Amino acid sequence: MFDPATTALLRAMFDEVCEDVPRLQTGARTHVASKILEAAAKGETAPESLKQVGREALHDAPTMWR
Repeated sequence: MFDPATTALLRAMFDEVCEDVPRLQTGARTHVASKILEAAAKGETAPESLKQVGREALHDAPTMWR
């Protein structure tokens, strides 16, 4: 469980990375969210690092998710 400040940061980074991903593309959005959460669970809380993790997850997602 993350504290409220970390949760807000994770949500903000997810929203920023996925701003151009349609809400109906749940596979891609879920993939990005899971990678951001995974990084945070390992102790990564720097905004730019989390954003980079999210961007890489979006870039590496199978094309059917884009």
